[in-house]
Amino acid sequence: MPYQPVIGMEVHIELNTASKMFCGCSAEFFGVEPNTNVCPICLGMPGTLPVINKKAVEYTILTGLALNCQIQLHNVFARKNYFYPDLPKGYQISQYELPLCLNGFVDIDPDDGPAKRIRVRRAHLEEDTGKLTHVGDHSLVDLNRAGVPLLEIVTEADIESADEAYAYVTKLRQLVRYLGVSTGDMEKGAMRCEVNLSLKDANTGKWGTKVEIKNLNSFRSVRNSIAYEIERQTRVLNDGGVIEQVTMGWDENRQVTVLQRSKEGDTGYRYFPEPDLPPLQLEQSWVDELAADLPELPDAKVARYTTNYELSRKEAHVLADDRAVAEYFDAAVAAAAGVKGVSPKLVSNWISGELFRLLSESGTEIAAVKIAPADLVTLIGLVQANTINQSAAKKVLAVMFDSGRPPQKIVEELGLQQISDAGQIAPIAREVIAANPDAVAQFKAGKEGIINFLVGQVMRASRGKANPKLAEKALRDLLAG
Repeated sequence: MPYQPVIGMEVHIELNTASKMFCGCSAEFFGVEPNTNVCPICLGMPGTLPVINKKAVEYTILTGLALNCQIQLHNVFARKNYFYPDLPKGYQISQYELPLCLNGFVDIDPDDGPAKRIRVRRAHLEEDTGKLTHVGDHSLVDLNRAGVPLLEIVTEADIESADEAYAYVTKLRQLVRYLGVSTGDMEKGAMRCEVNLSLKDANTGKWGTKVEIKNLNSFRSVRNSIAYEIERQTRVLNDGGVIEQVTMGWDENRQVTVLQRSKEGDTGYRYFPEPDLPPLQLEQSWVDELAADLPELPDAKVARYTTNYELSRKEAHVLADDRAVAEYFDAAVAAAAGVKGVSPKLVSNWISGELFRLLSESGTEIAAVKIAPADLVTLIGLVQANTINQSAAKKVLAVMFDSGRPPQKIVEELGLQQISDAGQIAPIAREVIAANPDAVAQFKAGKEGIINFLVGQVMRASRGKANPKLAEKALRDLLAG
C-alpha cells in the first residue's frame, strides 16, 4: 500500500546570552566543570524568585521575525509540571497558551525536491533542564545547563521526507547564526531536535499513529532516523501489523530507532500561569526597532545575488550560506565597482574557489582571513589587466593569505609580472618547438589537443610569466609557417 510520511518537528535552540533565563548565573555549560555555574534560583531552592532575561526575550523576537511569525505583545510564562532528576524545581518555566511567536514559516530548498514552505506553529521561550550522565547503575546530574534560555520552535506537520527535514533544520541553524542569537552547534548541545512521524494512507488520506523520535543531536541523525523510521513503519503496516504510539531514540552505532517508552494519551503537564512572573507586555515600538535592525537574511541575499549579479542559485547559496562569507563578498563587490573588468561573477569565482580552498586547507574561518576584500579585488584586476596570469595570481593569493600584504608588492618582489610582449614570447616558443619534435609532429598530423602541452612548455620555460593566450598564438603562427 502507498503511504505518505507526515512529519512535524520540535527544535530546541540554546540562546547565546551571557546569563541564564531567570537568574544571573553564567549560561556557559559545555566543557565547564559540573555544577559550578549554579545558584539558589537555578537549583530550585525554596523561596527564590525568577527574573526574566530581557536579552533572551529580544533574541526570541528577532528569531520570530526571521521566521515570519506574528509577535504576541501580550504573552505569559507557564509552569510545566513533571518530575525528572535533571529538573530541580519539579517544574519547568515555559510558555503555553500565550507564547511570544505564532504562525510563521520557513522556505526550504531540499537537495532532492522542489522548494517548499514549512509552516511554523509557534516559537516560545523557556528554560533548559540539567543534564544526566549515566554511569553503570548510577546517574550523575550536572545543573550548569539548568535555566539556560531555550527557544523551542514547533512546525506544523508539513514535512514529508528525511531530506525535507534535513533542509529545515539546516535552514534554522543558518538563521540563528545569521542573527547571532545562537551558535547552533548540535555537537555542543546548542541545538536539539525531536521528530513526530506518522504514515498517511495515500488512498484514504487517513493519518496513522504518531511516533516520536527524541533527542537527535546531529543533522545526520535527523535525516537517517527519519529515513529508517519511515521504512520501519511501512514494513510493519505491509506485514499487517499495528503502529503503537511510542517514544523512540536513535542508536547511531546501529543506525536504527529503539524503543524508549510507551506513550498513552496526554502526558499531564498541568500547565498554569507562572505565579512568580507577571504577564509579559511588550511595546510595539520595541518590536519595530528590532525588526528594523534585522540583517539581510539568506533568502534575500540569494534573490539579490541572482537578480543583480547574474549568479546561479547554487553560486548564490554558497555565498549566502554563512553571514561572514556574504559580508566579505558584498565588500569585495563594492570595491570592484571601480576596477575595470572585475565583475561580481569573477569575485564569486575567486571566493568560492581559491579563497575557500585556502580556508579549508588551513582550517581558518573567513572572519579571521588576513586578505582584505579590496586587496582580493586588486589581485583579480591584475589578472584582468594581463599584469599577471592566473597561475601567478594563485601564488600571490597564497602569500596574501599568510601575510595580509597587498598584491602589488608581492608581484614586484617575486617578479611575477606577466610577459605580454609577443616579441619576448616568440623566442621561447621557437625553443619549445625545437625541443619537442614528437609533439610538433602530432600537432601537424591533426592532433589539435597537443597544443596545450606545448603552451605548458612555454609557461614552464618562462617560469609561469608568459601570457598563455599570446603563447598559444606564437606557437600556432610558428607551426603554420
